[in-house]
Amino acid sequence: MSNAPNLADQASETAKPGTFEFQAEVQRVLQLVIHSLYSNKEIFMRELISNASDALDKLRFESLTAPAMIEGDADYRIELLTDEAAKTLTIRDSGIGMDYDELLGNLGTIARSGTKKFLENLSPEQKSDANLIGQFGVGFYSAFIVAGSVSVTSRKAGQSAGWRWTSEGLGQFSIAPVDSAARGTEIVLSLKEGEEEFLRSWRIEGLISKYSDHIAFPIKLQVVTQPENEELADDSVQDDDSAKTTDAAEAAPKPAVLSWKTINQASALWTRPKAELSDADYKQFFAHLEHSGEPSIWSHAKVEGSQTYTTLLYLPSKPPFDMMFGNRDERKGLRLYVKRVFIMDAAEQLLPNYLRFVRGVVDSDDLPLNVSRELLQDNKLTQAIRASCTKRALDMLDKLAGDEDASKYADFFQHFGSVLKEGLNEDHGNRERIAKLLLIDSTASDKKTNLDDYITRMRIGQNEIYYITAESLLAAKNSPHLEAFKAKGVEVLLMHDRIDEWVMSYLSQYAGKKVVSVAKGQISLDAIAPLEGATEIKSEPLADALAERIKAVLGDRVKEVRGSTRLAESASCLVVDNYDMALHLQRVMQAAGQPSQSSKPALELNAAHAIVKKLEATQDDAHFAELAMLLYEQAVLSEGGQLEDPSGFVKRINGLLLTA
Repeated sequence: MSNAPNLADQASETAKPGTFEFQAEVQRVLQLVIHSLYSNKEIFMRELISNASDALDKLRFESLTAPAMIEGDADYRIELLTDEAAKTLTIRDSGIGMDYDELLGNLGTIARSGTKKFLENLSPEQKSDANLIGQFGVGFYSAFIVAGSVSVTSRKAGQSAGWRWTSEGLGQFSIAPVDSAARGTEIVLSLKEGEEEFLRSWRIEGLISKYSDHIAFPIKLQVVTQPENEELADDSVQDDDSAKTTDAAEAAPKPAVLSWKTINQASALWTRPKAELSDADYKQFFAHLEHSGEPSIWSHAKVEGSQTYTTLLYLPSKPPFDMMFGNRDERKGLRLYVKRVFIMDAAEQLLPNYLRFVRGVVDSDDLPLNVSRELLQDNKLTQAIRASCTKRALDMLDKLAGDEDASKYADFFQHFGSVLKEGLNEDHGNRERIAKLLLIDSTASDKKTNLDDYITRMRIGQNEIYYITAESLLAAKNSPHLEAFKAKGVEVLLMHDRIDEWVMSYLSQYAGKKVVSVAKGQISLDAIAPLEGATEIKSEPLADALAERIKAVLGDRVKEVRGSTRLAESASCLVVDNYDMALHLQRVMQAAGQPSQSSKPALELNAAHAIVKKLEATQDDAHFAELAMLLYEQAVLSEGGQLEDPSGFVKRINGLLLTA
C-alpha cells in the first residue's frame, strides 16, 4: 500500500458519521437547479463527467511525486453503468477521490466565495440558462435534475477509509463510513420517474459524443450482449440421443455477457490535427473549459523547434463569473499540461494579467513534469511560451476587431474592454497594439470609434489626439472643457470607465500623435482653422488684478486663477496640471479610503462672459466675494464634485435672485 500520510485516519476523531443540513446557498442552488433548469436536464452528464476527468487529472499529477498513490492501478478511466431494474445510473472514476472532510465541504457547502453574490445578482432570464450552472462550481448539484436521490461513495488515493455521502436534495445529507471502497469516486443516481431515457445506451453515447468526446481519459460504458448459439464443430451424423442433448442445450438460454465499450475519442482534443476537428469540436471543448456560452474566436497551434508545445486559446463571448463581479485576483488562467499530463488548472504565468479573460490549454514537451508555481514563474521556457500566448491572443483580438461584422468585436469589447485597457500599463512592448484595439465614445458620433479612425478625421492643423475622462458618458459630453473644441469642430474622445484616467496616463502618444487630456494643463487651438462659416471665438485675457482678487477670496481651494482658452459659453471651470490625477478620480479613491494625490486645481475663467465682466466691475467686497464663490462652486458642480457648504451655495443663489 501507499507510504503517503493517511490523512483520513489522522482526522478520525473529527470524521463522524451523521446527518447534516445543507449550507443555505446550497439549498438555493438546489432549488434553482431542480426547478429552473429542468428543460435542459441532460446537462448533468456533462458536469459529472467533467468532475470525474478533473479527479483523474489530479491523481495523475499527484502521482508524479507520490507514485504509491496509484496503488498499482494506473488505469485511469471513467465508467458508466446502468441498472434498468433498479433505475440507477452509476458514474465512477479511478481518480484521486475524496476523504470525509472533502465530502462534507465540497458537497455540503459552496466554497467559492462569490457564489452567494452570483445567486443574489442572477436575473430571472439567467435563471433559465443551464449553461451557467457549471461555471460557478456547483455542477455536481445538476445530478438532482434527473435523480430523486444521489449516493457518492469515495476513497481518497493513499488512504484506507472510504465514505458514502447520500442525499435526496431536500435540505439534508448524510455521511457514513463504508467497509471497502475502490480508489476514486462512484456516484449512483436513482432516477426519477420518467427519466428512464438516461438508462438507454444510445442516449448515453449521444450525450458523451455531444459534451465529453474530448475528455482525455477513456469513458467506458458497460453493455450487455446476448451470445449467439455456437454452431456444430463438424457435419458428422449424430445419433438420436446426441441430437436430443444438443437440442436441449440450444434451447436453454445462455447468460448475458457484460462487456465494456469505450464511447469517446479518449485523446486530448488539442493533440489532434486541426484538419480532423470541426467548429463544433472546438466549441464543445470550450464548453468543457467554461461551462457557459460560446467562444468568440479561437487559435490552435503547434510550435516545434527549440521548444515543442501546443496551444489552444479561446476568446469567450461572455465574461466569466469572477470577472462579472470585478474580482481581479480570482481567475482561472490557462490549463497547463506537460506531455499530456495535467499540471495545473490556473497557470497565471502563461499570460499577462490584462489577458486574464483568455481561456485554453498549453501542453509542453519541454517543461519538467514536477514543475511548481515557483519554478514556473522563473522558467525561461515558460517565458517564451508566455510571449507566444500573448502574441496569439492579440492576433485573435486583431482578427475579431477586423471582422466584417463590427458588432462582434463591439459586443466583446463591451464585456472585456476594461480588462484589456489594463495592458496599457502592464505591457509596454505591446502598448500601441493594445491602444489600436480600444473602442471609445466620441463627440463625433453616437457610435464608438478607434484611434486610427479618429486620426483620419483630425482637423487641418491638429496634431494631437484629445480626450476627456469623467464619471459618466453624460458628464463627459456636457463638460465645459469641450466648448472651445466643439466651436472649432475638433473631435474629443469621451472616456468614462473608472479605469480610464489611470490607464490613459500611460498612453502619452499613438501613431506619432501626442495624446492630450482637454481637462489638464494649458490648451491652445490657435493652429486649427475655424469651421467654415462659423464665427470664431477668441478668448480674452483675464486681468491680473481681477485674478488676484478672486484668489484672495478662494484661498487654498484653488492653486491659481487664470483666463481660459477652453470656454466658449460657460463662465468657469476647474483644471488640473498635466500630470495630476483628474478630480473625479481623486474623489473616487478618497471615497474608497485609498491614498491618492490631492492636488489643487486651477480656476479658469471665461473673461468674455457677462458674469465675469460683472464681477470685474463690482466694487463692494462682500458682493464680490459672493460672486467669486459662485463661480468657483458652479465649476465644482460642472466637474461632478460636491460642495463643501451646500447651504451657503443656496443662500448665495437666493441672494442673487432677490437682487436680479
